[in-house]
Amino acid sequence: MDATTSGTPTIQYHNIPDQPITAIVATSVPAFQRQQRHCFGDSIPGEFPLSANPSIVLHVLTACHLDPQDLAKLEATCSFFRQPANFAPDLELSLSELAAMDMCQKRAIFRPMTTEERQELKQRCGGSWKLVLRFLLAGEACCRREKSQAIAGPGHSIAVTSSGVVYSFGSNNSGQLGHGTTEEEWRPQPIRSLQGIRIIQAAAGAGRTMLISDAGQVYAFGKDSFGEAEYGVQGAKLVTTPQLVESLKNIYVVQAAIGNFFTAVLSREGRVYTFSWGNDSRLGHQTDPNDLEPHPLLGALENIPVVQIAAGYCYLLALACQPSGMSVYSVGCGLGGKLGHGSRTDEKYPRLIEQFQVLNLQPMVVAAGAWHAAVVGQDGRVCTWGWGRYGCLGHGNEECESVPKVVEALGKVKAVHVATGDYTTFVVSDDGDVYSFGCGESSSLGHNTGADGQGNRHANLLSPELVTSLKQVNERVVQISLTNSIYWNAHTFALTKSGKLYAFGAGDKGQLGIELVANQTERGYPELVDIDLS
Repeated sequence: MDATTSGTPTIQYHNIPDQPITAIVATSVPAFQRQQRHCFGDSIPGEFPLSANPSIVLHVLTACHLDPQDLAKLEATCSFFRQPANFAPDLELSLSELAAMDMCQKRAIFRPMTTEERQELKQRCGGSWKLVLRFLLAGEACCRREKSQAIAGPGHSIAVTSSGVVYSFGSNNSGQLGHGTTEEEWRPQPIRSLQGIRIIQAAAGAGRTMLISDAGQVYAFGKDSFGEAEYGVQGAKLVTTPQLVESLKNIYVVQAAIGNFFTAVLSREGRVYTFSWGNDSRLGHQTDPNDLEPHPLLGALENIPVVQIAAGYCYLLALACQPSGMSVYSVGCGLGGKLGHGSRTDEKYPRLIEQFQVLNLQPMVVAAGAWHAAVVGQDGRVCTWGWGRYGCLGHGNEECESVPKVVEALGKVKAVHVATGDYTTFVVSDDGDVYSFGCGESSSLGHNTGADGQGNRHANLLSPELVTSLKQVNERVVQISLTNSIYWNAHTFALTKSGKLYAFGAGDKGQLGIELVANQTERGYPELVDIDLS
């Protein structure tokens, strides 16, 4: 193979980080005699064997679902993969770029885009189809897009099957279950008015629910205002069945996140829009609590694509995808150091959290608890920061951390997922093990240490501890969701690879999807919910 000569080649748009390009560039090697390279037949020494059939190579690159980084490495090490392939629709694209574009076309949110929208997304991502592919794959990985999911909201719960059917159960005082009533329901029930609409994402806040369809449309129900405080405010009127959010109908939405005084949505192109935050202009725009119009999040993220958003009590985190690598931005209230900038100062506009560069960590998943935050890196490390009450940061104490700090107790664990709530954190490893730490109130950590199964389940944990009760179900856990509210007793869901849903914690409103008897208000041991999400 014709290896690039020593030194870093000048290749535009191919600096997808994983390891330095110089570490993967082959050094020059002496030319072999033709008789030593029989596989070339009569071809010219140094010619790539399959160069006569580039269409076959393109098919292999596409069918093997190569990672964008692998495609970049091919271009960096061999001119055959970076020279124009002379294939439609763009004769100037290399084989690696064509393979990336083909794989982009297989993604659900990319297929409906027009040619102009695709080109705009390409430029927004950095001018390369490999970077577009990385952007799309990153969003699917951290948001479980197109996959089953369960949301443990404040007092109510939402479950979405892999085929897009939505079930809801629990508290319903504002109509947040979407069944057309305000009656509480402990048994998971499908939202029948959504029949024929495939839902791919869900968000649950206090008294409100938002659902996102595969067409990018947003349906909301429960409290009718996006900006009401979550506690003690009922709203002007209640919406008891899913209603299309008219102000978002011209924005193709792929994710929603609900905070205390605000709601944020993420568009297919990686733009962030917010509804309300009161009159303090904390999100770069001034609104009133009843504002129903989405406002673009101004500042540093205006021209940087975002793959995931996470809302805490009064702040927002955004996982951004740049040509130089993945990064995290924060905006909002800085109390407790939860914005990660080394101070407790509020930020009106999104600001880059620089500590991840110091730690040499590529963020892959971000989670915003009520008062603390967490990130999983590409290498499996977990970082936490913010208010450390009850040990929710996992550092063995209750101290606050104003910049992201690696959880050393998880040093031998390769994490793939993290979830945060009100002073509680869960981590899922690559082998399906689950660790939890922080506040043990309402048995939401899943630990039962006593012989009778009731022992120390309410204890706070200052350091991560394996949730043995989940290990005993002999199912690989792929997602954890827990209540992220300071006003509601927490409950937790564990979703397995096979689509089984296990629940534990507070169940006084039916939010576990399990019938409680006598004077029971919670379940300390994970119990199977009668619903198939596969």
